[in-house]
Amino acid sequence: MASMVYFQCVFAAITLILLAGSLLGRMNIKAWMIFVPLWLTFSYTVGAFSLWGGGFLFHWGVMDYSGGYVIHLSSGIAGFTAAYWVGPRSTKDRERFPPNNVLLMLTGAGLLWMGWAGFNGGDPYSANIDSSLAVLNTNICAATSLLVWTCLDVIFFKKPSVIGAVQGMITGLVCITPGAGLVQGWAAIVMGILSGSIPWFTMMVVHKRSKLLQHVDDTLGVFHTHAVAGFLGGATTGLFAEPVLCSLFVPVTNSRGAFYGGSGGMQLLKQLVGALFIISWNVVATSLICLVVGLIVPLRMPEEELAIGDDAVHGEEAYALWGDGEKYDSSKHGWYSDNEGTQGRNTAPSGVTQNV
Repeated sequence: MASMVYFQCVFAAITLILLAGSLLGRMNIKAWMIFVPLWLTFSYTVGAFSLWGGGFLFHWGVMDYSGGYVIHLSSGIAGFTAAYWVGPRSTKDRERFPPNNVLLMLTGAGLLWMGWAGFNGGDPYSANIDSSLAVLNTNICAATSLLVWTCLDVIFFKKPSVIGAVQGMITGLVCITPGAGLVQGWAAIVMGILSGSIPWFTMMVVHKRSKLLQHVDDTLGVFHTHAVAGFLGGATTGLFAEPVLCSLFVPVTNSRGAFYGGSGGMQLLKQLVGALFIISWNVVATSLICLVVGLIVPLRMPEEELAIGDDAVHGEEAYALWGDGEKYDSSKHGWYSDNEGTQGRNTAPSGVTQNV
């Protein structure tokens, strides 16, 4: 029970963290602090119980092995909905928003990929066929998706992108999540091909042509990487879920993917209906919660605070180096005082000199 409590606790926590990616840079921290318990109670918990806790979708046979719907589809849809109500960042922030540190981004991506083995492999709560297959499929799908996304970047933009590779990795991890322990290895490859291409298309092509997607400021593109990929994973689970593996996961429904014939077509329909319920519930519940929170405190930071920055307004700086546009000045930014002058700089360790 302790394992179950903590496992479900961190699942709920990661869902809110993903949702927050849509709201970065302009949401009032006080509004966020009120939003978190309300959204967990009235949105996340309903989806989690419906699919995992013995709710109606579970009993009907909708399959979500490790949170493609409960976590990723809900966070993507709720984040996009909340971003609509909170409003966009300042124009300056939207026009140019590069990663602060690509090396740290890669470090986080590596930790994320490694941690996903526990995310998916831990879901059976024991070391068994399901857990082993879930870990293997997670790596297969993520690697395939990363390669496909990178290839598409090369084909259409003439060069690979580290950021694009990480996006492809994430969509692969998300896509395999609802079927990690339910599909065979070849299906994980197919799912990786789809997760590396369809979210790429929605992010790189559809997003730029859609007035709605352009209007809503989804800061980290959570809609594409989690909502689209999560929906895709749930649907493809309805196609490729292997009957014997399904019996290990949901022993009472005789489930199977449409690829395996029989009642498989019904399973695909169940997966689509389950996705529509999660989408609808999150749109309605998130909208109501944002409206209620907005009656208590402003959802959005004031414009003058946005101009300062959402960390600086709290009296803090994430990277306290020197001001925007200010040129390097050894008298202010160097390791040595003015008295030591050039001699001091020349005697600095070679690594320090190179960095300066």
